[in-house]
Amino acid sequence: MSTVSERRLHRTKSPVHRRSFDACPRPLNEALPRVEVVTAFLRRAGKVLLVRRSGRVGSYRGRWAGVSGYLEKTTPLAQALREIGEETGLEPADLHLTGRATPLEIPAPELSRVWIVHPFLFDVDAPAAVRLDWESSECAWVEPSRLDEYETVPMLSEALQACLRNEREQLGQ
Repeated sequence: MSTVSERRLHRTKSPVHRRSFDACPRPLNEALPRVEVVTAFLRRAGKVLLVRRSGRVGSYRGRWAGVSGYLEKTTPLAQALREIGEETGLEPADLHLTGRATPLEIPAPELSRVWIVHPFLFDVDAPAAVRLDWESSECAWVEPSRLDEYETVPMLSEALQACLRNEREQLGQ
């Protein structure tokens, strides 16, 4: 009697032999679920706001990040604006979108997922108005060139650099 998986294998139209199928598992990143999130970088006077993730969040506790959150049933830009409002108290009128990047795929096998990060860059009119909520324990305005001095969430610097590159390209520089 054949097993369920053997019956499934025989039903496929693939010419892959059973033995070679077992020897060639899917790449790790393909096997992990994709989880879409937004990351918003806020900038004033050439510095970006980093927030330190509190001990009450689900992942990367104590790491520095941009303002971020799960992409819910809306557009990435709308979600980024919502997260900024919730986590910093800033309103859309306080912000100017200056850059965005193609979503980045960031493997996180330690969390059994692959993050699909939608990065955004906003200039801020009133940085003194920033008020952190429970998701962050502190914040700092940092020169982009110094991001690597902080223990950040994975590939934070790459996400920011992608936004900055796109901003320069849009300005024709």
